[in-house]
Amino acid sequence: MKVVLALTLVAVVVAAPYRPRYGHSPIPSYRPAHYRPVPSYRPTPSYRPTPSYSPTPSYRPTPAYRPTPSYAPAPSYSPAPSYNTVPHYTYNYAVKDDYSGNDFGHQENRDGYDTQGSYSVQLPDGRLQTVTYNVNGDSGYVAQVSYQGEAQYPHYQPSYSPAPAYTPTPSYG
Repeated sequence: MKVVLALTLVAVVVAAPYRPRYGHSPIPSYRPAHYRPVPSYRPTPSYRPTPSYSPTPSYRPTPAYRPTPSYAPAPSYSPAPSYNTVPHYTYNYAVKDDYSGNDFGHQENRDGYDTQGSYSVQLPDGRLQTVTYNVNGDSGYVAQVSYQGEAQYPHYQPSYSPAPAYTPTPSYG
């Protein structure tokens, strides 16, 4: 009988405990003997070095600005206007357009604190509305409203009959 002896070699690998690798060395919790604190101020030198020569330019620089004149120039503006005058004006305008039916206008006269005027407008019902007003100082706005003509409300009749804008699609069942 033949005996075959086979040896099986088993290698046992024992893993080392996990130690993370840092990109930098960790800060020690103790102070090494060579530790010197960094001063929080910058020491100033006790001397100031000066240049050994002072070069003079070979040209005379021209100033980049216009020097101010030595005399006092006359002002280039006129004195401020005085607005303590009493207002006085008159104006008016009127618009009458037969094509669009616009008819309106306005006229006003003012002399000091007394203002008088009127304005008119064509209303949609065909009447002309006229407002006459008067303002005297602090008395306020006093208006009188009057109408010319008679209100007309004609029966509405469309000028065209719209046709349908679509054609129904036949359905096949």
